[in-house]
This record gives sequence, structure tokens and C-alpha cells, in this order.
Amino acid sequence: MKGNKKIAIATAVVSALAMLLSGCGGSNGSSQEASSKDEINYALPADFTPNWILPIGKAGKLNTNNISIAASLWEPLVAYDGSTGKVAWHKDASIANDVKFASDGKSAEITLADRTWSDNEPITSRDVEFWYNLVKANKADWANYNEGFAPDNWTSLKIIDDTHFTLTFDRTYNSEWMLANQLSMITPLPQHAWDKTSDSGKVGDYDTTTAGAKQVWTYLNDQADSVSSYATNKLWKVVSGPYTIKTFSTSGNVTLVTNAKYDGGEKAQIKTVNLLPFTSVSAEENAVRSGQVDYGYISPTSVANKSQFTQLGYKVVPWNGWAITYFPYNFNNPTMGAVFKQLYARQAIQKSVDQKSLISTVFSGMATAGYGPIPQSSSSSFVSSKQKSNPYPFSNSKAKALLTAHGWKAGSDGILVCENAGTGSDQCGEGVKSGTRFSMQVLAQSGSEVTDNELLALQSSFKKSGIEFKIKKAPVNTVLAQTPQCTASEAICSWQLSYFGTMGSWYFPAYPTGDSLFKTGGGSNFGNYSDATMDAAIDATTQSKDNSAIQSYSELGAEELPVVWLPEPDYQISVIKSGITAPQDTLANFHPARWSWSK
Repeated sequence: MKGNKKIAIATAVVSALAMLLSGCGGSNGSSQEASSKDEINYALPADFTPNWILPIGKAGKLNTNNISIAASLWEPLVAYDGSTGKVAWHKDASIANDVKFASDGKSAEITLADRTWSDNEPITSRDVEFWYNLVKANKADWANYNEGFAPDNWTSLKIIDDTHFTLTFDRTYNSEWMLANQLSMITPLPQHAWDKTSDSGKVGDYDTTTAGAKQVWTYLNDQADSVSSYATNKLWKVVSGPYTIKTFSTSGNVTLVTNAKYDGGEKAQIKTVNLLPFTSVSAEENAVRSGQVDYGYISPTSVANKSQFTQLGYKVVPWNGWAITYFPYNFNNPTMGAVFKQLYARQAIQKSVDQKSLISTVFSGMATAGYGPIPQSSSSSFVSSKQKSNPYPFSNSKAKALLTAHGWKAGSDGILVCENAGTGSDQCGEGVKSGTRFSMQVLAQSGSEVTDNELLALQSSFKKSGIEFKIKKAPVNTVLAQTPQCTASEAICSWQLSYFGTMGSWYFPAYPTGDSLFKTGGGSNFGNYSDATMDAAIDATTQSKDNSAIQSYSELGAEELPVVWLPEPDYQISVIKSGITAPQDTLANFHPARWSWSK
């Protein structure tokens, strides 16, 4: 999702596995030799096979790697990038070059750059309208759709001329949020080449009626289902981006070559980019060692031996992510839900998380401490001073003292038990029964040594605070399936804490609001967290014209602890051949047009 889990979440729990899998597995079928300075061999995440080309489409297809490939072919209206250390509008890779919001925050006039498609036809406002009409008519099938947001909050698109149009909204919105999280989803599409309903049909204005737009949508999506024809299908030859497709195999090997007709601001410096699939991190590391990969990655467990890669002529470069990582609480769990609802209990749990130690010992320094709902790996004006300063610094003694002050007493094994039930200031709190043992279980991703090490370190620390921490592991798909939103009466609500593993971070769009995560009823609010003050704070981040609203949300999330905040692992520990310049985008997109070999 963009918001999304790194393991893959695009708009709901099923799409929740669609965004960013950088996993593990077996071996690569590529036998390519090391590339020349006219090309670069780039290693795709392990166990990821590119399988979608259309920059709009159905759930489960628009993960970040597919999106990165598509964006190299069709540039978005508004492109964001975080490779400079700050997430911002990157106009060189955008079709729009100006957006003027009305003073009341209810509309925007967008100006397009003077650009052409690869077949020499101009890119116009009609190409934006084509995208708009398709998404409006097919929103339920659009992977990025969330009810109440785009396109629901856009009431009209009015073309002024070929390079100007006005988009009107249903109410006042924060302009930064609208630009970064809504307008950034628009990708102008070649209406003159794609507005048809069959291979043999003529291009028309089918999209201007709902029925016609549905037929065009079905046709384009059907064409995109044929991965084996991507390199030959005439539809995909009409592009706006710096690259076009040369080869695209069903096994995952993709070759991009420069678009000779590109006239935008991000002209590619590398003529050929080979995107290589791997079934496991170990297979990819072996390909790096043999020189088949120019730009790849290593696992955190290999960082201690990074000299073996530097001696082969690689730079080891951490790739930070615009993301947060956490354990969701299940506030509706019939056993521990009442405990989790006590702020003092959540404070004690948070005080038992030694993020600095975890970053050092588990992640070999390749992670960023996170103390609230806003990413902290990149500079931004969104993070409050409260979140930055960590309101609940690590201390097992203070965590235990906080619990004992609220009616908990250590049992014979050192684990705390509620002895003084009730709602007084020195009691366990509403709904917490006498005799309740402070014992919580996490259902976590299996198969990751780094995740296992993190969980064991947390288990040891929690025990020192008098908290029992049980670990149950399962494949990540099982974790997703068995830790859903639920009510206390449902059998599936037995889960207490959920963890999608160290590859399960939530990656945000450029403006990191929390509507999906922490608002009552949010689509990815797995733990059923509900707080009226938080709901109002989240609404303010999208609807207030004052950008201080998002700092208030940051402060509230850091103080109220809707989840257990954990270190944010780097998206990837890259290994890049010396001589290659490759800026790394914290939004987890890759941009081959920005790569170059030194001369």
C-alpha cells in the first residue's frame, strides 16, 4: 500500500501484501555477465517477479517494484522523491510543472509541461481526463481506492486548454496532503492510443461515458494480464517516460532501454537497464559475488562480513525508508484487551523496548529509531519535538515501577499479576480482572533470522519488566489472515499482538497521515484502536490548511501509543559497484533514469 506494508499492502488486507516484498528464497535463473558502462544489472527483491505494466489497475498488482517500472515508462502527473534526504515534489520526473491551489483549498489549477508522447503526439489535459474518467468509472476495481478519498473527493475536472485544467474538490483540504497523496496518484495516459475497447477497434472517446470507460478499463487490464506480450504489444510502446520495454519475460527478467523521444527533465544516462529476479537473498548475494549484479543488496546478517563485498569493488550503502514499524495491539482481545486499553500499561511496554540496543545488535546499525506515527529516517517538518525526543525512554526498572504502582505484583516466576483490581489511580484499571497475568503473545512472521533475533531480544527485556512475552511464528500470509480486525466475541480475536516481521514496515506516501492505520475503522487499523481525539487529529491532517496539524498528530501518537513502536529497518542494504551513482528514494521506488557510471 502506499500507505503500505513493505511485505505488500496496497489498499486492504489482501492488497496489504502488495506493496513491497523484499524477501528470501532459492536461486536466480539469469546467466548475464557483468554489464558494461552502457548498462546496469539491478537485482529485484528476492521472490518478486514483475507482473504488471499498466500504471492503473487491480489490487495485488501495484506493488512498488511494478510501480517503479511503470513510472519509468509513464511519468506521473506529480512525482515525489526522497533520495535527497527530504521527501519533496520532484518536478523533473513529473508531467505537471505547476499546481496552484485556490485560497479556500477547494480546487487546484494544474499546468502541464510542454511534453510529447514517444509517437510525437502532444501530452495534453485530455490525457489526464482520460485517466480521471477511467478511475471514476472503475474506482471499486482500482488498487489505490479508499472510500472517501480520490476519486470520491474530486467533484469535477474541467479542461481549460491543452496544458491547463482545474480539479475541484468536495471540501477544503490541506493542499500539501492533496498534492502529495492524491494528485500524485494521477498518471496521464495516451488517450489517442489507448481509448479503445478491442485490439481491432478504433480509438474514440469511449471514456467520456461510464459504460465506455468500463469497457476501456476491461480492455486495458486484459491486455496487461498478458505479461508475455509486454515487449511486443503496441499499446505499451506509446510512453512518456525515459525508458521503454525491450524484453519482459514471465520469469521476471526485464530489460529497459532508453526512449529516444523522451523530452522531460529526467533523461536517462544508462542506455540499458537489466532488472534481474531472484528467488532468495542468498542466491542474489552469490550473484553479487560472481559479478553478475551491479546494484544489489545483502541481508542484515551479512553486514558483519561486508568486507567481502567491498573487496570485490562494491560500496555498501544503506537504503533508508519513509516508513514506520510497530506491533499492533488487539484492543478487542478478550484476555489482554482490557490491559492494552490502559495507557500506563502501554507506557510500561514501550519503556521496555530498547531501540538503541536493537538497532546495534539485531540490525547492525541499519535501522532508525521510531517513537511515533511519522517516519524519522528522513528530515521533515512533520515530526513533533515530542516524538523526536522519545517520551518513553527505555528503562526496565521504571516500566516495572509503573506497573506495580497500578496494582500489579510479581508472582513466583517474576511475572506481574493484577492484585488490586479496580479503577482507582493505584489499581489495574477498568475491565482488568484480579489475577490477570501480564502475559502477552505475538504472532509473527516466520523464516527470518533477523525477526527471530529481534523477538528474542524483546522477550528478554520484557521479562526484566515483569512482562511475559510469548512468541508464535507463522508464514506472513498466515499472520495477515489470523490477525484481522475483529470483535471480542469472534474466535479469531484470540490474537494479542501482530508482527509482519522486519520486512513488514508501513511505507507512506509523501504526506504521512494516519487515516488507514489509527483512525476508528481504518482499513489497516488491525488492532481496532479507537480514540475520538486521535480521529479528530487525523482528520485535521488532511482537512486543515494549517500544517501544524500533522505535528499535533505526531505528538498525540507518540504519547498515546496506539501500537508498540519499534525500530524501522532500512528498506535495503544496497551493494553498488564503485563508479555507479544511484540515489536511493526513501519512498522505496527505484529510478533507473537517475543512475549513472562515472566517466
